[in-house]
Amino acid sequence: MSESLRLDVFKTYKLYVGGKFPRSESGRVYEVTDSKGQWLANAPLGTRKDARDAVLAARAAVKGWSGTTAYNRGQVLYRVAEMLQGRREQFAAEVAVSENIGAKKAAALVDAAIDRWVWYAGWTDKVAQIAGNGNPVAGPFFNLSVPEPTGVVGIVAPQAGYGHSFLGLVSVIAPAIATGNTVVVAAAADAPLPALSLGEVLATSDLPGGVVNILSGRTADIAPTLASHQDVNAVDLTGAIAADGPGAAAELEASAADTLKRVVRPEVDPFAQDWTVAPGTDRLLSFLETKTVWHPIGI
Repeated sequence: MSESLRLDVFKTYKLYVGGKFPRSESGRVYEVTDSKGQWLANAPLGTRKDARDAVLAARAAVKGWSGTTAYNRGQVLYRVAEMLQGRREQFAAEVAVSENIGAKKAAALVDAAIDRWVWYAGWTDKVAQIAGNGNPVAGPFFNLSVPEPTGVVGIVAPQAGYGHSFLGLVSVIAPAIATGNTVVVAAAADAPLPALSLGEVLATSDLPGGVVNILSGRTADIAPTLASHQDVNAVDLTGAIAADGPGAAAELEASAADTLKRVVRPEVDPFAQDWTVAPGTDRLLSFLETKTVWHPIGI
């Protein structure tokens, strides 16, 4: 068959929920375009029902993932980096066209995202050393402060601009799951393709289904459900201002307060954050609780 007669096979992007790839429950999609308005793909238009389904999947995965040894979680995160390395060219192309940046810069951002997975993989069995403690007490007891994961974390991912839609995405997902949490992510609405493709990598990297759930669509449809859901323990509103403005971010924070969620607030200028710099440990510690244990000293 002549190459000139061959039809292109366009990719069908789907949500990533519970380790599977469903279409939106509404059956609806929306057009993703480049900076010139040219069509790139149709992405699933996630709904509140999709968000609730994703929370159910994330909750079901909490016990198994938090109960996995820190060393094993590190191995899984490193495997994500391995799989992502194998699809580096695909992600570089998606980031370049989604963010309207050059191929060289896009490849550098993908490399940084791969390195970010490796960074957090190395922290999984070390974070307890900086978040925990042996406390001095008056008496024949050991008193230990032990970090534990918060549970289900809802994330409004960084939005499009300067590569935020992928490197920023990885930078908010990886630390949350490194410490044993599970996440539901509202991907960058204008540049969801790298995020949806990341779901394909996660599905083949030994990560249990439900640990990471990725939704595309209007942030204003998805984020309020995550902020108000009683089975979500914390929210990261990093991309909320860029997506829907300061007022929407404030409403999400107020909604989260009704159920006493932990909240990571967005930067006032969402594009001022440089995701390429070393991330430090702040996000690792953001979604940890502290359990205090007393134990008698044996004779």
